[in-house]
Amino acid sequence: MVATSVLATLVVAAAASLFMAWTIGAGSSGSTPFAPAVGANAISVMRAGFFVGILGLAGAVLQGANVTETVGGGLILFPDGGGLSAAAAIVALLTAAALVAVGIFTGYPIATAFTVTGAVVGVGLAMGGQPATAKYVEIVSLWVAVPFVGGGIAFATAWLLRHEGTSEELLVPALAALVGAIMANVRFVLLAPGAEQASVAQALATAAGTPELPTVVGVTVVAALLAGGLLYRDVRADPAAGQRHFLLVLGGLVAFSAGGSQVGLALGPLLPLLGEGPTAAVPITGVLLFGGIGLLVGSWTGAPRMIKAIAQDYSSLGPRRSIAALIPSFIIAQAAVFLGVPVSFNEIIVSAIVGSGAAAGGGEVSRSKMGKTVLAWIGSLAVAFAASYGLFLLVDAL
Repeated sequence: MVATSVLATLVVAAAASLFMAWTIGAGSSGSTPFAPAVGANAISVMRAGFFVGILGLAGAVLQGANVTETVGGGLILFPDGGGLSAAAAIVALLTAAALVAVGIFTGYPIATAFTVTGAVVGVGLAMGGQPATAKYVEIVSLWVAVPFVGGGIAFATAWLLRHEGTSEELLVPALAALVGAIMANVRFVLLAPGAEQASVAQALATAAGTPELPTVVGVTVVAALLAGGLLYRDVRADPAAGQRHFLLVLGGLVAFSAGGSQVGLALGPLLPLLGEGPTAAVPITGVLLFGGIGLLVGSWTGAPRMIKAIAQDYSSLGPRRSIAALIPSFIIAQAAVFLGVPVSFNEIIVSAIVGSGAAAGGGEVSRSKMGKTVLAWIGSLAVAFAASYGLFLLVDAL
C-alpha cells in the first residue's frame, strides 16, 4: 500500500514536470529563438516551431544537466542534505506552469526562470530549508546583467552592421567565426564518461592523447576559420542569401541552447525524488530525454502563437537587427548553461531586440508592451514565490 502511494505520488510529480516542460516549450524556449528570424521573414512561423522543437530536444539531452542540478539541489539548503519532497515538487511545478501558461494564452512572455526559481524557493522555505544566499547572488547578478550585456552587444553589432564605413562582407563572416569558436568549446554530456561533460576541442585532445591547451586552441582556431570562411563564400555569392542563412543557423543554435538551459527548470524539482549518482532510479540522460520530449511537444503545439507575438508585436525586424539580437542571445545562453544558472530566454531575446532596435533609432519597439512585459517578469517571480509558499503550507496542513 505504501509502495503504491509512493509510486502514485511520483507519477503525479512526473506529470507536473511534463506539463512544465510543455509550457516552457510553448513559451520561452519554443518561441524566442526563431522570433527574430521570423520577424526578418527568413522563415515561416510554423516551420520555426517545427525546427525549434527538434533542436530544443537535442539541447536538452546534450546540455541540460548543469541547470537541472542547480534547480534540483542548489536553490535551497536542507540540514539533512535532502531535497524537495514529492508534494513540494508538485506544488512548485504546477504553480510555475500555471503562471507560464497564462502568459502563453495572453500573449505576454512570462519569464520561466523567474517563475520556477520563485516557486522552488517558496516551497523549499515552506519545508523548513535555508536560503542558498550565495547562489541567489549569482543568479540575480546574471538576471540584472542580461539586459545591459545582451542589449549592449546587440546595439554595438547592429550599429556596426548599419555603419557606412563597415564592410558587411567581412563583418558578417567575422561574427560567424566567433560563433564557430564558441561552438568548439561548448560542453556536451555525450562527449565525456558518465554524467560529465566535455567540449569538442577537449574530446579531440583526449582522443588524440595530446596536451589539452594547445589542442583546444588549435581546434578553436580551425572552427573559427571554417565557419567564417564558409559564410564568406556564401556572402560573396549573394549577400542577402548569406545573411539569411547565417540568421537561420543562429536561430538554430539559440534554440539548441534554450533546450539545454530551460529543460532544467522542468526537471530540477524531480531530481531529489529519483536519487543521485549511480543509485539514481533513472540516469540523468533518461531524465533529460523525458524533459526534452516535453519541450518538443510544447514547441510544436504552442510555440507559434508566442513566436508571432515576439516577432511582430515587439518590433519589425530586418536581417541585420535579427543577427545583432541573436549573437548576444547565443553567447549569454551558453554562459548560463556553463555556469548552471537558470536564465529567462524571454529576457535575453527581448533585451537584445530592444538593443538592436536602439541602433536603428527605435525600430518601432512598443514601449507600452515592453513596460507590461517587465512588470510581468517581476510579478511572476513574486507571485510564484508567494503562491507556492502558501499552497505548500496548505497542502502540508491537509
